[in-house]
Amino acid sequence: MNMTLNLALILFALASTGTPGPNNIMILSSGLNFGISRSIPHWLGICTGVPVMLITLGLGLEQVFVAFPASFMIMKVLGALYLLYLAIKIARTTVSGETASRSQPMNYVQGALFQWINPKAWVMCLSAIPAFTVQEQPMLPQVMIIALTFMVIGLVCVGSWLFAGSQLQKLLKNQRQQRFFNISMGSILALSIVPMITL
Repeated sequence: MNMTLNLALILFALASTGTPGPNNIMILSSGLNFGISRSIPHWLGICTGVPVMLITLGLGLEQVFVAFPASFMIMKVLGALYLLYLAIKIARTTVSGETASRSQPMNYVQGALFQWINPKAWVMCLSAIPAFTVQEQPMLPQVMIIALTFMVIGLVCVGSWLFAGSQLQKLLKNQRQQRFFNISMGSILALSIVPMITL
């Protein structure tokens, strides 16, 4: 991979992992509701789940969806339903009293597996593989570079959203403000389903 392609990949990864989407909305909300330390497994799940997805698709899973288009549609429907469930869960989260002690952030496995039904992750991966690989070179090393780039940049960008969420604890002083924030984040997450359905 030449220097120009590397720079383009870095910029693409920054734009993809740093902008709002299901992962960043959920980690922002987790930072507010549970704090940084309890949200670390979720954060690491996101940042390793996307590279694993990139490697898997780069090594040929994409061909399964080409051969069986219905399987991709099933994945989209299941993804939309799960995102809707998460949106409702976020909107209903409270951060004080007995409910907060019973609430749990996403764990590492949930954060990693979520990428397989995350529409933005699919768009990122399916765009990155053909855009930043060349036919003349072996595929595996190229895909590994793409995956590593996304992991490193994702750690910083998604981590920034987590940190921002934790800082909101200082601004949103009462339960009413936090409730409004959670309803807003849940609504935005629900709206993120629309582009996935129309793709």
